Formats: sequence, structure tokens, C-alpha cells
Amino acid sequence: MAVELKLSRSNRIYRPSEALEGKIVIKTQSSIYHYGIRLTVKGSVNLQVRGGSAGVVESFYGVIKPIPIVNRTIEIKSSGKIGLGTTEIPFSMNLRQKDENLERFYETFHGANISIQYLVSVDIPRGYLHKSLSATTEFIVESDKADLLQRPLSPEMVIFYITQDTQRHPLLHELKSGGFRVTGKISTQCSLSGTISGELTVEASAVPIQAIDIQLFRVESILLGEKIVTETSLIQTTQASDDGDVCRYLTLPIYVILPRLVTCPTTLAGPFSIEFKVAIVISFQSELSKLHKKSDPKIPRLWMAMETLPLELVRAK
Repeated sequence: MAVELKLSRSNRIYRPSEALEGKIVIKTQSSIYHYGIRLTVKGSVNLQVRGGSAGVVESFYGVIKPIPIVNRTIEIKSSGKIGLGTTEIPFSMNLRQKDENLERFYETFHGANISIQYLVSVDIPRGYLHKSLSATTEFIVESDKADLLQRPLSPEMVIFYITQDTQRHPLLHELKSGGFRVTGKISTQCSLSGTISGELTVEASAVPIQAIDIQLFRVESILLGEKIVTETSLIQTTQASDDGDVCRYLTLPIYVILPRLVTCPTTLAGPFSIEFKVAIVISFQSELSKLHKKSDPKIPRLWMAMETLPLELVRAK
């Protein structure tokens, strides 16, 4: 005996103004009696403060009360029998109701401390003597077309340069004496269906370059009492160059495809916010990088230079 939820769209993406549609598939080896078939849709913003977050009293660690977005149950079928074999029952439920006064529909997001998730579940109770049948699946919510950015994205790019003077930590002595300079430009407002684009040029470097990476970060902030707890974590790394040293004054393209689910439109809400940053990371060929673990924050990374810029992500037409 098994029950399964199959949504009408293979990508599981729906908008708040649309109906969630699909079918309930029940497979039994004999006919069974049930006390109704109920479908429930739940959506919420789940917040947590993990141990190690800067400036948080230890007693505040843990999960914070979720912010409800939607919570609705409808009866698909009243009490009755399900016959032998495979039974398919179609369903349709409007996600947004006009009379609801809950939070607005935020886009699906899976972060380190903030998770925005939408679930649909089916429950088939069979009485005290039999185990109920149930199934749950996640669906993805994206912004309504009416809420999409109407104006075109700004074609302007932010110009950046990376030198010893732009770093908060010292670089290798050879770089300090021999010189180092990387310049370029990069888009800092991007559509989630598009890419982060730009270009960079290594104008000078007294030490051979080992790699150039473009790193995408999420910045999650949670209001905890009178304190805002913020944590920045790495989402992905894209290599702009990994073939060893880079020719001087050769323009290298920057092209980063944004991942799904772990990104969403930049969101500034009252109890929480989700923002993003992009970093250009230059790694130099040095024996020091082999001697020290890169993950050790206590060791100054003399063999690495970087420039970090704020990134606004939007859902555009």
C-alpha cells in the first residue's frame, strides 16, 4: 500500500496567483476503507540561529518561531472505499486567497539560517486499527508576474581594482616590492534567470597567479530581540582562470550562472533579510598556501587577494 503526490509541472514551479494542481496516486493490493482524503498546503519562513554566530548569547541559540505564509486544508474526498490496484485522484487548490491576512509569498529559498519552504501533503486516515496513508512533497514558489521588475535591468557595471592597498591584510613580500594590480568591471544587479557578467585584466603581478575565482555569497540576517544576527556563507565558486599564470593585459570574461533554490530575490523584510555578495578572488603561487590550511581563519592569507561587492538579485521579466 502506498500513496504518492504527482504535481502537474515537472519543474514544480508555481506562482502565488496560480492553482497548485496534480494528482494523488494510491496503490493498494486490496480494497480499503478510509475516513476522507485531505490535502494540506503549508508555507513558512523558518529561522534559526546557529551556535558560533557572532554576538549571540548562548541561551538564544536554536530555532525561532516560524513566520507563516500559507496554511490551508481541503477535503478531496469524503469517507468511502478505494478499490484494488492503482487509483488516481486529481486535485486543484488556489495558493492565494483574497481573505487571507498572512505574510506575503516569499520565493523559495534554502539558506544556512533562513529557509523559505512550501509543502503539499495528503493524509488518508483509516481508523485506529489501521495506519494512515500520507505523502509530502515540496513545490517551488516564484514571484507573480505582476510583482516582477518592470523596468529593464541597469546595463551599468561597477568598476573595481585590486591592489595591495585595497586589502585588509598584507600580501606576499614579493608582491609588495614588485607590484600587483588587477582591474575590471562586473554587474551588481542581476536577474535570477540571467548571469553575473563582466571582465577583468591582470595588469601587473610580481608573483605568478595560480587561479582566479568568482565567489557568490549569501548574507542572512535575523532580528533576535533587539539584536540583528548576520551570517555570511559561501554558495558557489566559479573559476575564471585555473590554467596557471595569466597573461598580463589579457581581458578575461566573467560569466557566472546563478544556482536555483539557494538564491532568491534580494529580500529586506522586518524579521529577516536575505542579501548577496560577489567576490573576485586572486590566488598566487606560493609554498605558504601548501603549508597552511586555507580554512584556518587565524592564518593571514598572504597568498590571496580579493574584492567583494554587494549584489542585488531580482526576478525580472
